[in-house]
Amino acid sequence: MKRIAFYLLLFSVHLMFAQSKHAITHEDMWLLKRVGTPAISPDGKWVVFSVLEPSYDSKEQINDLWIVPSDASAPPRKITAGKAAESSYSWSPDSRFIAFVAKRDGEEESQIYTLNLAQGGEAQKLTKLSGGASGPKWSPDGSKILFTSEVYPLCYADSTNKKMIEEKKKIKYKARVYTNFPIRNWDHWLDEKQTHVFVQSVHPDSMALNLFSNVAISKEAGFSFFSASWTPDSKHIVFAASTNNNTAAYQEPTSQLFSISISGGDANQITSSQENYENPDFSLDGNYLICIYSQNNNNKVYNQNRIVRFDWPSMKNKIILNSKLDRPIQSYSVAPNKLYLAVEDRGHNVIYTINISNSGLTKQSKESIGSYSNLSCSKTTPEIVVGNYESATMPPEVVRITEEKSHYSLSYFNKVKLSELELNPIEEIWFNSSRGKQIRSVLVKPAGFDASKKYPLLVLIHGGPAGAWLDNWSYRWNYQLLAKPGYILLATDFTGSTGYGEKFSQDIALDPFKGPGDEINEAAADAINRFAFIDGTKQAAGGASYGGHLANWLQATTSHYKCLISHAGLVNSISQWGTSDAIFNRETMNGGTPWSASKTWKEQNPFMYADQFKTPMLVTVGELDYRVPVNNSIENWHILQRQKVPSKLIVFPEENHWILKAENSRFFYQEVQAWLEKYLK
Repeated sequence: MKRIAFYLLLFSVHLMFAQSKHAITHEDMWLLKRVGTPAISPDGKWVVFSVLEPSYDSKEQINDLWIVPSDASAPPRKITAGKAAESSYSWSPDSRFIAFVAKRDGEEESQIYTLNLAQGGEAQKLTKLSGGASGPKWSPDGSKILFTSEVYPLCYADSTNKKMIEEKKKIKYKARVYTNFPIRNWDHWLDEKQTHVFVQSVHPDSMALNLFSNVAISKEAGFSFFSASWTPDSKHIVFAASTNNNTAAYQEPTSQLFSISISGGDANQITSSQENYENPDFSLDGNYLICIYSQNNNNKVYNQNRIVRFDWPSMKNKIILNSKLDRPIQSYSVAPNKLYLAVEDRGHNVIYTINISNSGLTKQSKESIGSYSNLSCSKTTPEIVVGNYESATMPPEVVRITEEKSHYSLSYFNKVKLSELELNPIEEIWFNSSRGKQIRSVLVKPAGFDASKKYPLLVLIHGGPAGAWLDNWSYRWNYQLLAKPGYILLATDFTGSTGYGEKFSQDIALDPFKGPGDEINEAAADAINRFAFIDGTKQAAGGASYGGHLANWLQATTSHYKCLISHAGLVNSISQWGTSDAIFNRETMNGGTPWSASKTWKEQNPFMYADQFKTPMLVTVGELDYRVPVNNSIENWHILQRQKVPSKLIVFPEENHWILKAENSRFFYQEVQAWLEKYLK
């Protein structure tokens, strides 16, 4: 009996510790496994996806492919091994093979491999191109794979492209020469290379054919490729591309659809309006071409994407399938007779279905929390649908979508670790602004929250401005980690945010900072009045990108925040226009060029109010950020130092617009939390 009592005591102690939870740390967050996009087999039986096992040492990270039966009859199992990452996986029509992209055995560029899942064995290398290969898609008849590769202009044969690569390496001088806009994109300088579409037989020792060898538009200065799809007969490719990307300095370039035979020849343009057409696909019966489109060059700061249908192959009878749905589409997948859409709606990505023939619209998902993404449909009847599902308390996992209960899990890689963490779900609150708009905010409480206590308020500002605070998991601004030290987190979807209708997103035009800034301040005041546990005397605010812009605007226009944080934020709208990788959309926002008569450039520019900067500010930026280049953060720092404002500048030499490296992320969060503690505790 004593022995039994002893083991019962041990069990009780073990249970007590097992049930205790702790607040999240950066290590907890960063080391959670990252589950990738699922791809369901055409027969609906299997789902392939990637899993990244992170490490603070990038050389120790593991990224492999896993497979799981779609009926959850067995747990996921790994089908590739090694530290070389696999990506861009695609099923063959007979559901026997997958094609994927990897860089193996000392390769300089990533290549395409195929893996026989029906018989097993090692993956076989398919491509051997000097420019690498990516984005494999099987032809409907299963005999070929289309993919893309980077090539120098007019180097249509791989031998020619390889020779050009070697010649470039021999050049002794280092110079970048441009005659056309743009010159940079996101975090890299643009060069002459273009993305071309290739087709290759899946038989061993076959050769890749560059389909753009005789395509006239690929020789134009403004050519830029976006996406491609097989036609139902496996004889042609439809692709989206721009022919006027070099006009981006003074207008919005257009993306049109083109068709080309895999036997060669020139491409035929099959759309011709001033609208954008991208992501082409086909209905399973082959009767319709489906794509995403949006309006263009209409003096709007934001145009919501829509999904359209054309008769195929005539390209007649253009029909907007989601005309009754005033929400942006995040992704779509084709099923028999219908489309599955992941749609952003007031802070959640939800699922809708659309009947392809009659545009019938149905909301599929029933969850009131979380967000869906990356939907993938089988080709069977009835269809089987999978996707990623996540929330503010759970990173993405793979789920099967069902009509009965929204979804059930196919993967659960982080279940045990998450069970050890105290994570609070988001709470949504709404208020009526002084401009008569209904404004939504997300509120997150810290671990160990006690309603009888008072907590400082951290106001978080999203980027974009065409963005929103979703019920999802983030590594850039993780709700849980930011709230952890003992803050109430408030994140507001101000005018200009997405998921509330196209007009709400467009209303930010000519009012980039004042209106949104007022709404952020009003949302904070509303939350303070509503919740007794918020200490209104201790407020801080911060954000990144457009959120950094707005943090700088708050610096210029109010002093009731104890401190501010601006990551990748503009302080001078004019110098941002002059150095960013994209400029024309900034003219649309401000009502003309910086030298025009538009008052917005001056009246809503933080730089013009530099004499009012008073609030202590942490300024951070990635040196490889070409969207909001480092000069704006340096200007901000100079103003703060000139005005004798307590401030700190942190520059990350290896980061772009986002902080992506593990140790840099850990340091960033440490600095943010130290800055907040200094002024709020």
